[in-house]
Amino acid sequence: MDFRKTEFIKSAASAKDFIRDRRPQLAFAGRSNVGKSSVINALVQRKNYARVGASPGKTTQINYFLVDSSAYLTDLPGYGYAKVSKSERDRWAKLMESYFAEPGLITLGVMIVDARHKPTADDITMAEWFKGTGCPLVVCANKLDKLKKSEVEPNLALIRDTLSLSEATPLVPFSAEKGTGRDRLISAIESFLKE
Repeated sequence: MDFRKTEFIKSAASAKDFIRDRRPQLAFAGRSNVGKSSVINALVQRKNYARVGASPGKTTQINYFLVDSSAYLTDLPGYGYAKVSKSERDRWAKLMESYFAEPGLITLGVMIVDARHKPTADDITMAEWFKGTGCPLVVCANKLDKLKKSEVEPNLALIRDTLSLSEATPLVPFSAEKGTGRDRLISAIESFLKE
């Protein structure tokens, strides 16, 4: 699958707007300031393709990108952090809940966490949501370039432990800044699509 052949299709503000054409959907989720847009931009190898906001929480809808005419990269609204009104947060929560609750929509979860820190309570909740759908999960630990070499393994172990990830769940060290881990993330994604 060639991630460079990616086109924006539409944004969904409510459940009626979800795409349901049976193509696989790769649901990308992450905390508001974790660099989710930067990870997507590194994957598709285009700057500012998925909007990178100066203030966290810019993705307020579910954005659908078609990858190589074969699967959707669905960019979910960031959680936690964003300085928005309670009513707006509630709207996001409802949108996310309806997306996760609909059987057969999510083919694979791609969850982005910060390689530098222990996952937050919101990260744990998101991992549980993905596990609840029964779909496989790939975890991408972004901001690897901000760690010393000696910190990488202990931090990855802490992430795996905190999120209660099975050994079968790929945990990919990643740096959107440097492009490190791109090929590994793509092959982890592709291995689940072939199953």
